[in-house]
Amino acid sequence: MSTSDAVLSQILARLDALQVSQQALQAKLDSITNPGSPPLAPVAIPSRQDSPSKTLSSLVSPSSPSTKVSSSISIGSPLDVREVSVGDKEREKLLYPGRVLLTTYPDQHGINPHPLQWGAKDPSVRGPVIPSRLASTIKHRNAIGAHSGSYSIYRALAIAMGTLSPTHKPDYSQTEPPVSIPPQPSWFDPSKIVSFDPWGHLVPQVFKKETDELGLDIRPSISVTKAHMKLSEIDEAAKKGDVKVDGKIVLQTAPLVNADGTQSDEYPGVEINISKAAVDPVWYLPGVAERFGISESLLRRALFEDTGGMYPELITRPDIKVFLPPIGNLTVYIFGNPAYMSDETKELTLRVHDECNGSDVFGSDICTCKPYLVYAIEECIHGAQRGGVGVVVYFRKEGRALGEVTKYLVYNLRKRGGDSADKYFKSTELIAGVKDMRFQALMPDVLHWLGIKKIDNMVSMSDMKYNAIVQSGIPILKRYDIPEHLIPPDSRVEIDAKIASGYFSSGKQVADADLFKTIGRTWEEAEH
Repeated sequence: MSTSDAVLSQILARLDALQVSQQALQAKLDSITNPGSPPLAPVAIPSRQDSPSKTLSSLVSPSSPSTKVSSSISIGSPLDVREVSVGDKEREKLLYPGRVLLTTYPDQHGINPHPLQWGAKDPSVRGPVIPSRLASTIKHRNAIGAHSGSYSIYRALAIAMGTLSPTHKPDYSQTEPPVSIPPQPSWFDPSKIVSFDPWGHLVPQVFKKETDELGLDIRPSISVTKAHMKLSEIDEAAKKGDVKVDGKIVLQTAPLVNADGTQSDEYPGVEINISKAAVDPVWYLPGVAERFGISESLLRRALFEDTGGMYPELITRPDIKVFLPPIGNLTVYIFGNPAYMSDETKELTLRVHDECNGSDVFGSDICTCKPYLVYAIEECIHGAQRGGVGVVVYFRKEGRALGEVTKYLVYNLRKRGGDSADKYFKSTELIAGVKDMRFQALMPDVLHWLGIKKIDNMVSMSDMKYNAIVQSGIPILKRYDIPEHLIPPDSRVEIDAKIASGYFSSGKQVADADLFKTIGRTWEEAEH
């Protein structure tokens, strides 16, 4: 980098910092001039330590004429709305006795975020991710947002309806992972994993002191377990001999039972022995911004504006660098020994799959998503049976992250306007403005978390996924797509359009000039 480039970089960094500072000052000024934005006050919610005999009636003013309380219901347990009739205003006062707290500021009295050093090797130095607004924790919050992504909305509804106590303290005993996902060198590189917390599955163990001694509300953002996978397509593959029962990775299913209770002679199929991990998003904002090549202040402003201003602290708390976004999670499915994922001497087969509910679950044939997923699972089984390991990562990015509503609108446009391959991407752009919003830049994080250092076989035709993985430092030795005979006829439109636009194909090649020849099924053909 030249001297002039370095100076320019420093100037831009200072401008970004000044912009964030100006936004924080403006927000603070707004709160002073707007009486609807009160100062910080801890929310005094009844805790589990309250006496078991303490009832709602002792917490509600007896002068409130609209309050009827059953003295048998105690705080700390979910409220049974059939027995307790509390007016909404009274319930709101019980749940949230403090004034509405719209935002906080770095220099506000009492604000003392728990230290968090992203990428630190020692978890006690790294520190826990804390977004909780409970009274015991709110002044020590070091993250914006709420646990469980979009599912946090259901938690809010449960609390509002009285079926969940806001101060419920989870018991995490006996929930530790049954298989080991140990720390990897990539965990300690703040640029390698920026979209979730690599310590998320070990929270109850490594942050026990912060939870038990300091009383902070800290929750896991990852869980790891073991299971058996049962798929009718794999049953058929096993019946044909394409998948072998080995008693370790592929198991014979127990005999089926007839309606009268007798044992059936029908082929029961097979089950796949797997390990799996569910991962909720936790964004380290400086790292996410760097990954996308934008400034942190621009990222914060976009997240604030285009979530309807849901998270003011994205603007007012530039000191808080972690955000739990309200988006779906990802799930990792591991075929074979999980320890092999970080062993470069073992063969590793990978499929990174983005959610398609219509095809994956309900078998829609307008796309190749389910055939691709099933084929990749077979390939992972074969790789594991050869002494390696298979990995399928399932991201919740429905409809290329455009959502299922947008996807179905595109389907309507395609079928009404002539479903040909030359119009495939244009149809999406007309409605959504872009053809794809998955932006695979954050996707490789999960591979680094698992300790994957090289990929022998990648089942995918996506150049975006391939490039993101390779550019993150993980080489891919072989890539291949779905065999031609597994492609449903109506999804030929999708495949040909992708091949012509540059997606990887090991077989058929398609020129742009020929795309109009590939036509999908019309609605009329489907109606009988």
